[in-house]
Amino acid sequence: MAVDIVTFGCRLNAFEAEVIRSKAEGAGLSDTIVINSCAVTNEAVAQARQSIRKLKRERPEARIVVTGCAAQTQSQMFADMAEVDRVVGNDDKMRSETWHETRSAFDIGASEKIAVSDIMAIREMAPHLIDGFASGLPRVFVQVQNGCDHRCTFCIIPFGRGNSRSVPMGAVVEQVRALAERGHAEIVLTGVDLTSYGTDLPGAPKLGMLTKQILRHVPELKRLRISSIDSIEADHDLLDAITEDARLMPHLHLSLQSGDDMILKRMKRRHLRSDAIAFCDQVRRLRPDIALGADIIAGFPTETEEMFSRSLDLVEECGLTFLHVFPYSPRPGTPAARMPQVAGGVIKDRAKRLRAAGEAALRQRLQAEIGATREVLIESEEQGRTEHYLPVAVAGERVGSVVPRMITGSDGERLTT
Repeated sequence: MAVDIVTFGCRLNAFEAEVIRSKAEGAGLSDTIVINSCAVTNEAVAQARQSIRKLKRERPEARIVVTGCAAQTQSQMFADMAEVDRVVGNDDKMRSETWHETRSAFDIGASEKIAVSDIMAIREMAPHLIDGFASGLPRVFVQVQNGCDHRCTFCIIPFGRGNSRSVPMGAVVEQVRALAERGHAEIVLTGVDLTSYGTDLPGAPKLGMLTKQILRHVPELKRLRISSIDSIEADHDLLDAITEDARLMPHLHLSLQSGDDMILKRMKRRHLRSDAIAFCDQVRRLRPDIALGADIIAGFPTETEEMFSRSLDLVEECGLTFLHVFPYSPRPGTPAARMPQVAGGVIKDRAKRLRAAGEAALRQRLQAEIGATREVLIESEEQGRTEHYLPVAVAGERVGSVVPRMITGSDGERLTT
């Protein structure tokens, strides 16, 4: 058997999984399972550990390699698991030599499990041109940035990803062109802190300039989408592209985290509640049909019911359609873990209420789509997505095609045509 990748967490991990597969198979590894882990919450780490144990029971002869953010930040914990044969760092996993060394370690039965370098010492980012995406796959990801220079008090990810670093614009355009020529209809730009793109490159180009360069130089690209951004860092060129080019999808996901100013300050975020509302109002003026999503944390330390209510109100005040709710999880080594904690039951209840508000907002948006004609990217035999990333029930369409469809109804979870 070849190399199987089990991926947890963000879209960036999904992209990197294809790099891992290519390099691990190129090194001659076989009957190997790679766990590409996430460290954003305690639950994510627990899920990785559970998956490792389950997979070892199912395939006792397979080698298990753990990589990703949790492997970077908690390498010894994974190395101490009897089921794990190798722990590979987050930057190391993207290097061919790492996988050749891993195969050699397996061949000689080396006792040392850990191959994790100092992520904070990494200053440059090499582009990874992927040939492994299946031809005709509707949506693929392109990594343009990695790491983060900010230190939000709740977040462990900078210690799993390192400092911010960017792929040069020319290499990104080359990758997008190659993928578009292979027939991928939609490309998603992804990174850890996308709006910090370019700060480490000559001339410090911003995400908006990169977006414009892609749209200008890859005319055959049908759809370009941007993953999660920090709204306070959105630049003029990005807003300009949202306004002027229909191929840039009218859908943004925002890293808002809270609707209360005191909590935002304790999180060490760089925006206030009024900034978030003003940004959402601005992009809606520029592109009235835009769909907005957001990450919001429920139960951050010291959060009172009144503070939480401001996050709940933000769903309506920002006109959010998609909500990604994180019940607060204290990550060891972060400042927030040392703050007065909210009771677990309260966190769970607040997360439930936020999710209910998000579900109601999505149903409302789905209902508002009835009567509109949308360009639907067919993802599977049963489902597609509109430009606004709204799910659509489909049947009988070619996977990977983009087809116009009039929206005739909604079942509360998906649009129907």
